[in-house]
Amino acid sequence: MSASRTERLLNLLIALLNTKYGLRRSELREKVYHDTSGNDVAFGRMFERDKNDLRQFGFDVETATDLGWSEDDPATTRYRIGKESNRLPDVQLSPGEWTVLLLASQLWERAALGTAAENALRKLQASGRLADVELPVGVQPRIKPAGQAFDDLVAAMHAQHPVSFTYLAGSTGNEEQRTLEPWGLGSRFGQWYLAGYDRSRKAPRHFRLSRLTSAVTVLDKEKYSPPKNFNIRDELARLPELPLRTAVVDVREGRLLGLRRRALAGDGGDTEEPDAGYERLQLHFRDAEVLAEELASYGPDATAVAPHELVTAVRRRLRAAADFCAAPVPAFEFADATRGRSVRKGTSEDQLKRMLQLVPFLVHNQGLHIQEVAERFGVTRNELEDDLRILICSGLPEGYPDDLLDIQWEDDHVYITQDLDLNRPVRFTVDEACALLTGLETLNGLPELAEGGALESVTLKLMAAAGEEGLRAGSLAGPEVGPADSATLDVVRQAIGSRSQLHLVYLSSQRDQVSEREVDPLRLYSLDNTWYFEAYCHSAQGLRNFRLDRVQELRPNGKQASTQIGPEEGFPAKLFTPNDDDTTVTVQLTRQGAGLADDYYAERTAALPDGGLVAEIRFGSTAWLPMFVAQHGGSARILKPAKLSESALEWIEAALARYGG
Repeated sequence: MSASRTERLLNLLIALLNTKYGLRRSELREKVYHDTSGNDVAFGRMFERDKNDLRQFGFDVETATDLGWSEDDPATTRYRIGKESNRLPDVQLSPGEWTVLLLASQLWERAALGTAAENALRKLQASGRLADVELPVGVQPRIKPAGQAFDDLVAAMHAQHPVSFTYLAGSTGNEEQRTLEPWGLGSRFGQWYLAGYDRSRKAPRHFRLSRLTSAVTVLDKEKYSPPKNFNIRDELARLPELPLRTAVVDVREGRLLGLRRRALAGDGGDTEEPDAGYERLQLHFRDAEVLAEELASYGPDATAVAPHELVTAVRRRLRAAADFCAAPVPAFEFADATRGRSVRKGTSEDQLKRMLQLVPFLVHNQGLHIQEVAERFGVTRNELEDDLRILICSGLPEGYPDDLLDIQWEDDHVYITQDLDLNRPVRFTVDEACALLTGLETLNGLPELAEGGALESVTLKLMAAAGEEGLRAGSLAGPEVGPADSATLDVVRQAIGSRSQLHLVYLSSQRDQVSEREVDPLRLYSLDNTWYFEAYCHSAQGLRNFRLDRVQELRPNGKQASTQIGPEEGFPAKLFTPNDDDTTVTVQLTRQGAGLADDYYAERTAALPDGGLVAEIRFGSTAWLPMFVAQHGGSARILKPAKLSESALEWIEAALARYGG
């Protein structure tokens, strides 16, 4: 969408909002489009596209006809937008309600709904000032992004388009092509599930996202209607948990301490001896694909022996990783020469959505510094000034100067005196309602929030404000975010509150060793129900992140925290903090693995024609990168440095050799 189209849509919106009886297509063509081409067919197509765009932004374009005439006659059909039906009702929130709402909006950090949550929050801020609230130190949960498939499925589900993909069937172990009408997406047992109507089976079915073996194709030319009042939480509650099974794994002697901690008593349950230098272990598991991903990452240090389904899954991942590593390197070019956090490139649609939030925000927050406004909207000052320049040139068709939006920024403070009925934010879209309401539902898993009244009250207020769009939030369900080990979490939380130092015995999976440290804990946060705490480590003399489930011992050492260093700036906390002496690694990611660029805070990216990308990522330690490549089974490979690329392929080939090639 070009800048001229952005301006045209904005002027069309203002014209339709500010007409009482409606405007005919011929009037809009002359006054808004300034189209004198005489090509009625081309103009008709353009007008229909623009109406659809306005509907996607949350505005219903109403039609009225002269008495006795049909809507099929453009000469007698008039168009308008109601001023009330499209507006978000006023929502007044207390500081406590703002707190839980901020937590809910930030759950989706980098998933597709992250942007929707930010937009919804800005709409709420546009009707009043954000209360000054401080996020609680011990409660900063996040929902782990479920990859590109999650983003594509959410978009298809809300637009009601069918999807197709290849799927590894659990019953047969074969890859099958499936076409599905997606009804809901939710997390259960630590896995994301997709529910919908399987057209090939002619029946409702559930699919685990971890078993999708291709990118999701959205059939955007087709539509479907989901069942009324469908609720994914109710559907997933009926799913039985996978049975507990036993795997047999050969592990290199002296390696993989974390895996050994989970081993069962016994020697593998058979008389066959493992190869020299290996020990045979038994492990409990429920999902073969989940365990296969872990075992593949261990390369030749771990070999699946049984059951056959697990052996096949590990071998398939390793084979895909080896094939991807050996594939030709595609041509690519990074778009910019400067380094900076990789973010999705903004579009004109993003700009128009932002401007529609910007006008009511300025109306209710007169005189803010222009830099503060830019920071609130997550853009640079130059980008904000571009928005304002478009806005001040927009207004009623063929109107007088008083019929234009009047925005001024004097001495870097922004004022608006003419808003042309854009003074209230538009109602929530389906994505925005789902992002906030699903986030609030997820926070119910945290007792310290669920026990207060703020979580329940803000949920009721948002349900009322979201209306019909809020009812469709039942199509999405987040994961459990409650910690598995609440006792360890409580020790860390108390130490943060009292500024106490802790003695830590910790298992590092990357180094495959146990270490003892003295740490000053700074804050707690989570990805799904995996909890971490950020601390100043006196051994490393720097900030580090520690997983609670890898803590072997944790106790106060009787000392006060001895450093004044605070947590890394920003929320949420980053799992990986790049340093100047890190190694810059060039990684190629398929479309399925493209989300890893954000997970590891890529500094530069280059898009590829097949939907994948090439990313530059800085790593403090590169010794574990072969594990990274093997784990992702054909979704990621290293291009540079060449030595790292070669070592990754050697690691994978050595693992494959243990499976017979």
